[in-house]
Amino acid sequence: MTVKLSQTESVQQFFKQASGFDNDQGNPRMKALVNRILLDTVKIIEDLDVTTEEFWKAVDYLNRLGSRQEAGLLVAGLGVEHYLDLLLDAQDEAAGYSGGTPRTIEGPLYVAGAPLSQGEARMDDGTDPGTVLFLQGQVLDADGQPIAGATVDLWHANTNGTYSYFDSTQSEFNLRRRIITDSEGRYRARSIVPSGYGCPPDGPTQELLDSLGRHGNRPAHIHFFISAPGHRHLTTQINLSGDQYLWDDFAYATREGLVADVRFIEDAAAADARGIEGRFAEIDFDFQLQAAAKPDEEARRDRVRALEG
Repeated sequence: MTVKLSQTESVQQFFKQASGFDNDQGNPRMKALVNRILLDTVKIIEDLDVTTEEFWKAVDYLNRLGSRQEAGLLVAGLGVEHYLDLLLDAQDEAAGYSGGTPRTIEGPLYVAGAPLSQGEARMDDGTDPGTVLFLQGQVLDADGQPIAGATVDLWHANTNGTYSYFDSTQSEFNLRRRIITDSEGRYRARSIVPSGYGCPPDGPTQELLDSLGRHGNRPAHIHFFISAPGHRHLTTQINLSGDQYLWDDFAYATREGLVADVRFIEDAAAADARGIEGRFAEIDFDFQLQAAAKPDEEARRDRVRALEG
């Protein structure tokens, strides 16, 4: 028989003390959050008859999750990061914002300070044997006019599905660049076609997904931050057409309007005109930004990121 104590006055007061409400030090917002987390946790224990063995198994899981630095992976896999996008979409709708390229999750693998180029850049270091990719497009305003001087900050995985900085075998900032759009709002990048990837099979995220009967795979994709003075910052990614996980992304990042058509070209003359040999790929993808109503909308949202102080 379950004994329910969470709503009793003594337990409520106990957790207020544990949350620091009985002192005037610390952070009031943190106190409120911790108190709610504690009360919701004990209510879950009561409502679902969580045993002490299950509780300590969960504590061990959190320890292992932290030691593998997979918390960012888990919140994506459980749909919480996607939910934040849905919440922001709803807030935008309520505030009267509409149009523009859809947002989607950032993920945990951005690295600040990638090399900056004007108009175009080569992203790969030439060591990956993947298919050469030519990616280009325009950054447009809400009226469809080009935005010169916009910053296109993009990053993606290699053909093994890993990212530079987090994968020590890759060169610094491999497959990471920032490109300033030209007078017509255009950006151009030469890279390689990225591969999709899955959660580490021996990690705690995949362990939990296994218990839910779910896979941990992502389709091939390219991440973007798009920013320009006077416009709202856009965090998004394009997911590549033809991937088996395109609409079955474990991180729920694929959205209508964010599927990039990848064209694979076998023509030798076309390759020669590009200065390469063999099969290559092309993607054209434009981004449309919303106008910023206030200056703080021009900046990306604050969070802990690699090399970002």
